[in-house]
Formats: sequence, structure tokens, C-alpha cells
Amino acid sequence: MPLDSFLLSVIVDPIDHGPLTYVEVDSILYNPRRHVIYVVRDSIPVLLPGEARDASAEEIERYGALA
Repeated sequence: MPLDSFLLSVIVDPIDHGPLTYVEVDSILYNPRRHVIYVVRDSIPVLLPGEARDASAEEIERYGALA
């Protein structure tokens, strides 16, 4: 399910406070500067630093083109 466009316009990474790239097909928010992925569960972004994971090299390449 897509995230609300207003939410996407105001949501930022909790660590560097920069914008995130939403990848709807994978239900994630990607930070191209830190190469970190935040999951979106039931249309709710989980932006807790402890819940984030590092992007793999393949994900960095794939999502980097979207940023």
C-alpha cells in the first residue's frame, strides 16, 4: 500500500535528517547517503535507528538509481 504523499514530503532519516527514498515494491525507505534501509510495516514507517539495517551492495546499486 502506498504511503501518503504528505507523509513522504515531511519524513526524514532520524540520524542525518535528510530525505528518504520510498521503494513501494519492497515496502522500505532508503537513505542513499548512509546506505540504510528502514522497513514500512502496514503502511507505517519504522524509523527507529535500532530497527534500521545496512543495505547490501546489490540494494545500494538498485536503490541508488532511484535517489
